Amino acid sequence: MEASSPFTFAIIGIIIGFIIGMVCYRLFSKGQRQTSMLQQTLLEREHHIAELKKAMGGLSLDVRKRLENIRAEADLLEQQLEDEATQWKLDKAAAKTLATGTPIQSLSGIDETLDMPRDYADGKSGTLSEDFGLKESTNEQDLTPPQPPRY
Repeated sequence: MEASSPFTFAIIGIIIGFIIGMVCYRLFSKGQRQTSMLQQTLLEREHHIAELKKAMGGLSLDVRKRLENIRAEADLLEQQLEDEATQWKLDKAAAKTLATGTPIQSLSGIDETLDMPRDYADGKSGTLSEDFGLKESTNEQDLTPPQPPRY
């Protein structure tokens, strides 16, 4: 077989045509363009996510610093409250309940009785009946005007 035979030129032409066809298909095909656009979008979004993570790290650091400042101020206020309680000669239990914000029974230690709430009905059960205000009265005693609310 000679190097200049038409069969050799045909095989070389087919191979070169196949390579040129593959390159053109990759460059001009819609799927390849779409894939490259998706890759570009993916890279942009990854960059954006990296920036957001960096910003969130700074934000969480700022929040931690603010929380530490709030805790320091709360400790300072509690110390001032205890100092004033000792200055006014309040007992320790009253000072602690003032500091924690829980209700105090009384500073003198006397238990006070609580009155019944105004929205409770008179009687033992303390609640209104299911048919309260639904029945019309026919007695003359029931025709008396209603009493004003209890205070």
